[in-house]
Amino acid sequence: MKDMQDALKQAIQTEKNAMNFYQIGAQHMKDTEAKRLFEQLAREEKEHAAQFFKAYRGNDLGSFEEFITAPPQNEALWVTSIQKAIDSDFTEQKALEYAMEKETHLEKALRETAGRITDPGIKEIFLWNANETHNHFLTIEAEYARLMAMVDESDMDTYVRE
Repeated sequence: MKDMQDALKQAIQTEKNAMNFYQIGAQHMKDTEAKRLFEQLAREEKEHAAQFFKAYRGNDLGSFEEFITAPPQNEALWVTSIQKAIDSDFTEQKALEYAMEKETHLEKALRETAGRITDPGIKEIFLWNANETHNHFLTIEAEYARLMAMVDESDMDTYVRE
């Protein structure tokens, strides 16, 4: 039980860190579509944190609103990666690349954790979030392709075969 609660607490913090990543990134975006995407992803990460928070039985985080509105953990990997992008000639491209990398790692971690969870309800929360995280990756990838003026995947066969 303690291990499951620790996993939930870590998941809550990770989702908050992801939310902070997208909020900070959005503040520095010049491209309106990329900015809108990061704002949307921040809202969705907040929803993910809320799903884990509802299942968490600890009382050390305060209320959800207190927790979610607390300042970012500056040492968190999500936050340090966006700060790194900002400090070194920020571009939407770099932010999107970091986001794809982070979402890939998060999906893997969520699926691994789900594999160790025995409670079916908690396992379902982790798997649902892993699927949502995968969808985030796909959405970010599509935005990256748009921003970089890459060929849309629906046009790939036409360009590759001709």
